[in-house]
Order: sequence, then C-alpha cells, then structure tokens
Amino acid sequence: MIYYIEEPVGSFQNSCMRLNLQSYGTGFPLIILHGLFGSLDNWQTISRKLAEHFQIFAIDQRNHGGSPHSDDFNYQVMAEDLFEVMESNGLTKAHLLGHSMGGKTAMQFALSYPGKVEKLIVADIAPKAYPPWHIPIFEALLSLELTQYRSRKQIDDALAVSIPETALRQFLLKNLATNPDGTYRWKIDLQSIYRNYSRLNAPVSGVGTFTGPVLFIKGEQSDYILDSDANLIRHCFPKAQFRTIPNAAHWLHAEKPIEFIKIVEEFLL
Repeated sequence: MIYYIEEPVGSFQNSCMRLNLQSYGTGFPLIILHGLFGSLDNWQTISRKLAEHFQIFAIDQRNHGGSPHSDDFNYQVMAEDLFEVMESNGLTKAHLLGHSMGGKTAMQFALSYPGKVEKLIVADIAPKAYPPWHIPIFEALLSLELTQYRSRKQIDDALAVSIPETALRQFLLKNLATNPDGTYRWKIDLQSIYRNYSRLNAPVSGVGTFTGPVLFIKGEQSDYILDSDANLIRHCFPKAQFRTIPNAAHWLHAEKPIEFIKIVEEFLL
C-alpha cells in the first residue's frame, strides 16, 4: 500500500512559473484549465470550437503536460501561475473555465483576484475538501518501472491489472513520453503530484467572495458536486448557477462534448 506524504508548503509569493499554453481564435479571452493527470491536449477539440467566439488560452498547469515541474504545488501557487499567464499575455480580464483540479484553481484565482475575472465556469468540482479517491491510480502508476517496457501496449497491459477501465488507462497513458534510448518516462511530475495530493484535495482557501457570474456544471452520474454543497458554493460565489449534463460522469466534457460546449456558450455569450 502506498500512502501520500505531506511536506512543508513553500511560500507561494513570487513562485509562479511560465506555463506551457496554446492560444486559438480572437475575441474576449477565455482561459481553460485541465484537471488532475490531464493537459491542454485533452481540451483541443473543445478549445478549437470555442475559439469561434473567444481567444482561447489552453494551459498546462504546473507538473502537467509541457509545463515546468515543482515541489511547490497547491492552489495558491497555481493561482499565482495563472496571474503570471494573464500578465505576460497582456490580459486585464478573462473568462475562466476549469475542470476538477483546474476548477479549484479557477475558483482560487477568482477569490484572490476577483477584478480579473469576467465570468467563471467550474466543471464538476466544489470548493470543498475531498477524500483521497485517486490513491489506487497513484498506486498503479508508481508501481510501474517504466524502463523495463518497450511499448505502450506493454505498459497498458501492466496497468490493466489495477485499472480495468480502458478509457481511464488511455487518458493516463497520454502522460507517457519517450526517452532517446526508446524507454519511457512520465511527462507529469508524478512524485510531486503524489507528495502534494492532500493539498489538491483541500478546500479552496481565502476570505471574501467572487460576486461575478459563475456557472457550475456537473455530470448527472458524478458525485463530485452534491446538493448539500449548494450553501458552501453560494457562500463563496453568491451568483452561482447550476447545470447538469444527463448521462455524464466526472469527465463530462469528454463524454458529452456537444452538450458541454452548448452550455458553456449559452452562459458566456
């Protein structure tokens, strides 16, 4: 059994980093933030569709995708990273769209810098603490000695023992990169994410509220947002609205992209 370890939280002041991002389209800026184990690549189809109306900034959060790695990993530093993205791209204000971990980053940013957010969309996450639901995934990934495999198929077969869901394995295996010698490594900083996992499950911190328009989108089959979370959500976001996508679970944007895009456009346009 693997257990995640808490280490001291570093200061988040001046610890922001230049994140990897892709930009599409023109118009009012819309920043898109992926979830845990994800990347901006997972959002390309939705990003390009939304780029018909907005200038999209799809971002790899720290320790994910093509962005730098760091042992300093919590929602405060990720909000600072987002501030740096806006500053370096000359964005005085933007819409934010975040899924899961990205949704918490977006909420943290909106509470910390309310004047920089026009509208906020949070996909299937609440500003509360969560149980360590991802421990079995960490156990499976950390148990792999990647240098012993010579194909993605071998790695997929090894993961299938612990993770039988094909779609979940394929999502996780998008984080594989190939070394010059043909061996594999993780693009994500798996060890740092694992060490800081309890911080990713922590509630959004800070005082005050974001009084701008906010939309929470949940999957009908997901238990990430419960009816009992409404009071907490409205305490932080008094103008919060709620929409549910039928027959969708936590990865609602991937499972029901047409419905998801329609809801996002109706709220933002």
